Amino acid sequence: MLLADVKNDAAFRKIFGNSQKTEILISFLNAILKLEGTRRISQISILTPHQMPFVMGAKSSILDVKAKDESGHEYIVEMQLTDKIGFSKRVTYYSAKSYTSQLGSGEGYPELKPIIFIGILDFIFLESPSYLSKHLILNTETGEHKLKDLDFNFIELPKFSKTESELANLTEKWIYFIKNANKLQAVPSGLDDAGLQAAYREANRHGWTKKELEEYDYALLRETDTENEKKLVELRGEQRGLQQGDMKARKEVAQNLILLGLTNEQIIQATGLSLEQIKQLR
Repeated sequence: MLLADVKNDAAFRKIFGNSQKTEILISFLNAILKLEGTRRISQISILTPHQMPFVMGAKSSILDVKAKDESGHEYIVEMQLTDKIGFSKRVTYYSAKSYTSQLGSGEGYPELKPIIFIGILDFIFLESPSYLSKHLILNTETGEHKLKDLDFNFIELPKFSKTESELANLTEKWIYFIKNANKLQAVPSGLDDAGLQAAYREANRHGWTKKELEEYDYALLRETDTENEKKLVELRGEQRGLQQGDMKARKEVAQNLILLGLTNEQIIQATGLSLEQIKQLR
């Protein structure tokens, strides 16, 4: 068995955006949102079905699947690989835009349905030690939850450290799958949920088409290129910092030599500064 990295965009959309295997997304949503009884989702329509055109040069660090359940609630499941400036504002904007776009011409506000956002983050976003968090609009004095149409949920993968033997419920088994699938030699035992079982089957690359494998490998290349670009920017920043720090130190030495009465030529030899720089210091 050769399981894919679920965080890879081709794999993510194939597993969660498969309109022929909606039991996968249904199981995931029920587990992560802890929906029970009559609140459980039983049917869902995927609004962004799996369709990953193989486009050379394309880049993506934001992967999302949108879906609607039988009551009209819309769900945005997003994989965010790296932290971005303005990430929290983008999440709010994206959810609010999805909310307002529900209304067509002549339709009234009562037609609006809740938007539930689930962000799967491969970085630490919040100060809380919890790997799963829920954010609502509440009355700060009473805790009353009157404004119910925007619901934000975050899964922070770096905070999840449970091993296979420590998994206590379906929620943890789903997060374990997303974080660790590509590191596993076999499917974990004790999986009694049909949706999660189907997810493991979809993640098995032995059953993928040649085109799907090409998309997966190319997505890995894009991720590697993005990571290398990030490291290069950091390295250049460090080099600039060292150069600036070195220049500051040389100027401090030059100022001390000026106070000791050394000539410009002597200071140039000692510090490597230019004559113009030494004149400015004087």
